[in-house]
Amino acid sequence: MKTITLVFGAVYGLLSVILGAFGAHALKKILSVERLESFETGVRYQMYAAFYLLIVGYILKFETSSEKWISICMIAGTILFSFSIYLLCMQDSLGANLKFLGPITPIGGTLMILSWAMLIFYFAKSNI
Repeated sequence: MKTITLVFGAVYGLLSVILGAFGAHALKKILSVERLESFETGVRYQMYAAFYLLIVGYILKFETSSEKWISICMIAGTILFSFSIYLLCMQDSLGANLKFLGPITPIGGTLMILSWAMLIFYFAKSNI
């Protein structure tokens, strides 16, 4: 799980930079200001998750299921949160109706919040 956490952290970081540049240059011409701001929110939270996963990947030993779920919730939450935002922002350009993804975004955000809460509990319990 440690390796998976670190790999996802690195991949999320890489994709954040790529998607951020793509949004700032290519999408600026085709998305409304509101959709571009939403896209940038997805990129920003994905980068936060990248840093989180890299740090957690080095701090946690992944010996317990709760330590594993800290990572799993952030990985899954980021996919649901950020990638649903990307697709929702691009739906007109893609010529697709992706409004069904709307409820997916807060589920992803909730998983990310849960991951942070579990990490707080982990730190409080381990007397760090």
